[in-house]
Amino acid sequence: MCALFGWLDYKEIVPYKVLKRLTQALANAAEERGTNAAGISYIKDGKVTIFKRPKPAHKIHFNPPEGTTAIMGHTRMATQGDKSQNFNNHPFSGTAGDTSFAFAHNGVLWNDRELRHDKKLPDTYIETDSYVACQLIESQDKLDFDSLRYMAETVEGNFTFTVLDQDNSLYIIKGSNPMCLLHFESLGLYIYASTESIMKNALKRIGLHKFASEKIEVVEGDILSIDKNGEITRSEFEPKLHRSKYINWYDYDDSSYYSVHEEMLLAYCGCYGVDSSDVELLLEYGYTCDEIEDMLADHALLHETLQAIKFEDGESLYENCYGKAF
Repeated sequence: MCALFGWLDYKEIVPYKVLKRLTQALANAAEERGTNAAGISYIKDGKVTIFKRPKPAHKIHFNPPEGTTAIMGHTRMATQGDKSQNFNNHPFSGTAGDTSFAFAHNGVLWNDRELRHDKKLPDTYIETDSYVACQLIESQDKLDFDSLRYMAETVEGNFTFTVLDQDNSLYIIKGSNPMCLLHFESLGLYIYASTESIMKNALKRIGLHKFASEKIEVVEGDILSIDKNGEITRSEFEPKLHRSKYINWYDYDDSSYYSVHEEMLLAYCGCYGVDSSDVELLLEYGYTCDEIEDMLADHALLHETLQAIKFEDGESLYENCYGKAF
């Protein structure tokens, strides 16, 4: 569970101070999905620039230079790759043919090691699973819809990706993970964040919630490009259906499938010191993914809920054996 955020200013009428505050507000709000590291990328003098640190966003001073017209950001909840080694944190830099770009990912990829071997990708000191997607784009020697489609259809896992190229074009590759994109036409501004709650929090902090905006639909399988002039073009990829790695193939039963969001919870709950069996128990009892995410961040709430479930199970067992207590 990480967060993507950013903006693209295509009319250049929004004051620099507002855009600077917007960047910080989005980063701070995005901490709800990750506090291990945070970073942004932008284009300076035609070159991709990345600034990231292994700290929570609110402890970092994000200061993109005046004249910046696009920001691509990320807050990280580390699942693979030591967060203290800053090269493991997002965004990552890449080069595909003649095009330099920055890359960020929200989610977990499961086949990164296999892909590095099978696709003979270059050795790297970067341990993060996400980086294999960046390498797959590079392997195509171009950055376009075709190379992004190839990458999205090759990786396996939960994802939404963002890419910012050297020409200030922003790409959103929407997998099963969330994405909220708003267009403020009167301001000539696009703003995006992984969730609506991050978006609402950030906009309210700086007063942009008072301006009219249109929600741009982005669904699973979409590849969306917004160029420096604010023009949107679209393409698609074929999403893969993944069976949960927590269920054996011989246990085949449609009712046993976990949703993609549930799979992600099971994959990263260990990063919070929570056993996947506890998450499975909560799912079995009908708790939603959002409720379980709250419990992962609040161990007291988690313990209280699990104790209540186990007490209820014990009480039910007693009643079944001896009859309802008076």
